[in-house]
Amino acid sequence: MKIIYGFSIVSSFFGLWITSLLPKSFELVLGFVLIFSFGMIHGSNDILIIKRLSNAPKDNFVKVLLTYLFVVSLAIIVFYFVPGLALLLFVVFSSYHFGEQHWENKMNNLNERLKRVFFFSYGLLILYLVFYFNIKSVIGIIYDITGFKIINIYTTEVISILIVILSLISSVAIYKKIIDIKSFLKEIFLILVLSIIFNASSLIWGFTIYFIIWHSIPSLVDQISFIYGSFNKSNILKYTKDALPFWLVSILGIFILFLIFKDEKHFHSLFFAFIAAVTFPHAIVMLEMFSKKKRSFKEK
Repeated sequence: MKIIYGFSIVSSFFGLWITSLLPKSFELVLGFVLIFSFGMIHGSNDILIIKRLSNAPKDNFVKVLLTYLFVVSLAIIVFYFVPGLALLLFVVFSSYHFGEQHWENKMNNLNERLKRVFFFSYGLLILYLVFYFNIKSVIGIIYDITGFKIINIYTTEVISILIVILSLISSVAIYKKIIDIKSFLKEIFLILVLSIIFNASSLIWGFTIYFIIWHSIPSLVDQISFIYGSFNKSNILKYTKDALPFWLVSILGIFILFLIFKDEKHFHSLFFAFIAAVTFPHAIVMLEMFSKKKRSFKEK
């Protein structure tokens, strides 16, 4: 994990360098390319994870697959008919999912309820930092998706509350020696780095740097290790090959959505709506994956 952390820090500063050197239009294009590639792939193999989790007969697996596709379709329908609710659920699910991915392996021995609060608070802090430095773009996207004109999303107040919650729970974790001071200081440094990047970047580019470097790549490592038993070059190739059909279906799905709703919705809105639709079931699948890993660890 030290190698991944070092790679992520270097890549983040490289991303910051791009923001200072290249035009915003290039940031936008590169951001979408990375999200549609690494970002989509990291969520494309949920079916394989489900199969690994269930160890179920083929007939039952087909039922699980159909259920998964139903959830994705339902999320898209909710986004169309009740966009405000769908957007709120997206923020809630994404916040917990981001926090869980980043902290699960570091907070194994923390009280379960405190851990859940910590995961959600950390992920929400990341999202609100993105919002804070791109408030006009965020309000514009909220309007495009929901039709509601929102003047204030209280970024300063929410960030302040989240910092207090995270500091208190971190203090408990440090006191109980679940995490050490060095790890805690590294996380503070990361938050500062991300804040600088979010401040210097456009909404899409700032989100891309976090989503790809700090979320998707670590998630890919965890998924490959879980599905195939270890993380190595051979298993990376297996994962990519197995994920390819699902990735192509995802790309086709967002293309179809764009063709259907291009006259009604801005592309940014359709993009976030599709990401949200995939995020709902993906977050649940990853929660089950981490739960199974934890149970297996305890049994050992």
